[in-house]
Amino acid sequence: MALRALCVFCGASSGNRPEYAAAAEALGRALAERGIELVFGGGGIGMMGTLARAALAAGARVTGVIPEALQKRELALPGMSELHVVGSMHERKALMAERSDGFVALPGGFGTLEEFFEVLTWAQLGFHAKPVALLDVGGFYAPLMAALQHMEREGYIRPGQMDLILVDSDIGRLLGRMDGYRAPPAPRWIHKGET
Repeated sequence: MALRALCVFCGASSGNRPEYAAAAEALGRALAERGIELVFGGGGIGMMGTLARAALAAGARVTGVIPEALQKRELALPGMSELHVVGSMHERKALMAERSDGFVALPGGFGTLEEFFEVLTWAQLGFHAKPVALLDVGGFYAPLMAALQHMEREGYIRPGQMDLILVDSDIGRLLGRMDGYRAPPAPRWIHKGET
């Protein structure tokens, strides 16, 4: 699948380590260099703003999607190529997914994880065949991956489903893996003899 537009989930905060914002800037520039459109939450603050400003400055097309209720709180970034103001978070996520060829999460909090796990679950169910990735800046996502591996060992994530998550600390390598991604076959959920 060719990666023409990438949806990026990230925090409306910059976090406690400068390397997080530096990674957001670097990702924004990398998208522009590869001619990939950025699709994001539309906010001009925290990691979202850093990412989008870097992408715009480097010449990328940037599309923001923000719910009306958050437009004032998150201060929609001015100067985007396109801004969609929607009625709800559900509409926001649906439109971002529709407009994107893949998804990547930078460091973030509850909202970032909620968005990431929703598109990951859609991939798990076979609702889409787009790559879902974590940019693991400074080991940020190592504890999360350890928790998911624990869930797999305990039988709540089926064998092979962890392969749905692309994880890398190198932006260029991760984008390359996403660009050449082929989704595994959708799993059968109920097997003969199971109830």
